[in-house]
Amino acid sequence: MEKSKQNSSARVGILDEIRGFAIICMVVYHAMYDLKYLFGVDVPIFFDSWFDVIRDIFAGTFIFISGTVCRYSSNNLKRGAQCFFIGMIMTFVMPFFTSGTIYFGILHFLGISMMLFGLGQKLFDLLPSVVGLTVSILLFILTMNVGLTVANGAVTTGYIGIPHLFQIHLPIEAYNVGVLFPLGLHDLSFSSSDYFPMLPWFFLFIAGSYFGIFAKNGSLPKFCYPTHIKWLAAVGRYTIWIYVLHQPVLYLIFSLIFH
Repeated sequence: MEKSKQNSSARVGILDEIRGFAIICMVVYHAMYDLKYLFGVDVPIFFDSWFDVIRDIFAGTFIFISGTVCRYSSNNLKRGAQCFFIGMIMTFVMPFFTSGTIYFGILHFLGISMMLFGLGQKLFDLLPSVVGLTVSILLFILTMNVGLTVANGAVTTGYIGIPHLFQIHLPIEAYNVGVLFPLGLHDLSFSSSDYFPMLPWFFLFIAGSYFGIFAKNGSLPKFCYPTHIKWLAAVGRYTIWIYVLHQPVLYLIFSLIFH
């Protein structure tokens, strides 16, 4: 019983380490993005279709763990508001440095998700942890394909469902509203340099929050709680600031190299 209490008051070291690894991978990806689209240096392997899957795995891991650590915060509303505010600063500042902008990036998404979790935590906790985790993952899968797709010149609306099993297609009017892009509903003219809509990612965030109950209660294997790689765990604790600062730093470095 004492060990469970001790674990519940301490950070889960392996989560910080995984989150640190995920943010490092994200920085590398953005570096390749900057090289290709801002400085004309092509790195083909980073833009093959298979790499998009790897990118989403790293991003999904980061979002899942962000939901998990919400269980350790005493004020998710405040954290979420701060995160969203930083995201909005990036939205307004980025056009001064690049030709693109961020309309609903990872910071906007995490900020809204933290605030929604803070507002609705009592409702979320009405479900048993295992049920909540299972339902959240199922909803994530069901909403993975809500965006428009283009194949052979034909535009197809997104759907709620599972490929090759059942699909409920959304009306085209939903994509033309314009203000629903935070939900993942937008027309083909929409463009954002970083984009993580609420659907389906919010459900992965909430799945992480249910997983956080097990982590905080000391139910994970003993190996998960100590810190094994201190520098990587330190990176994982400051992911927001790394995310905010890495693009200006990368832009400065590449500008010095190529110009």
